[in-house]
Amino acid sequence: MSVDFSTIVSAAPFLLTGLWFTIQITLVGVGGGIVLGSLLAVARLSRNRFISGLATAYVNVMRSIPLILVIFWIFFLVPWAIGWLVNGGRPVAVGATLTIFITFILFEAAYYAEIVRAGFRSISTGQYEACEALGLPKFHAYVYILFPQAIRNVLPILLTQTIILFQDTSLVYVISATDLLGAASKIAQRDGRLVEMYLTVGVVYFLFSYTASQFVKSLQSRLAYGGR
Repeated sequence: MSVDFSTIVSAAPFLLTGLWFTIQITLVGVGGGIVLGSLLAVARLSRNRFISGLATAYVNVMRSIPLILVIFWIFFLVPWAIGWLVNGGRPVAVGATLTIFITFILFEAAYYAEIVRAGFRSISTGQYEACEALGLPKFHAYVYILFPQAIRNVLPILLTQTIILFQDTSLVYVISATDLLGAASKIAQRDGRLVEMYLTVGVVYFLFSYTASQFVKSLQSRLAYGGR
């Protein structure tokens, strides 16, 4: 069994298309996850027990089940549920791409929520008291005063979670989505070049993840010494 690396060159355009979709999933998951996660973090810190309890339940449930199961739930059950509500019981096509984006936002929000909540708790109580003394509305206090400090305090952890998210995008392969792994798998099965394709995917994931992890280490060092 010979290894033909020329197949990697010929497959490069399709692999790059898959890589771009992987990056899109990561960006959407990070952006939507942090926004929803921040709202969940604020809800968990709320003095209203009902709001805090709902947010806590959501976070605990999402953090207690595997991502692949959430992908299956949304991909198979949501079209049926929407159809039952608005289309007389007939499933409504949602599509793999929308399913993936929704899944990663909902799932990653639970993890980002805990990270952001830790950031809020790392802020001194004096900051909260100062906002109250100035009469700032809670929305303005969180957005302009507390949230920037919280994010700065937990930025390395946020970036580490983003690396994990990038690696987890490979799970969308199970619903035949053409991410990086999905593209490589389709070529591998078509041409019988499993070694070349899966080796290429492994190298790409390693380069992205290792480079990002080194950046996180550098950022941690600068923040530890009060640098910018």
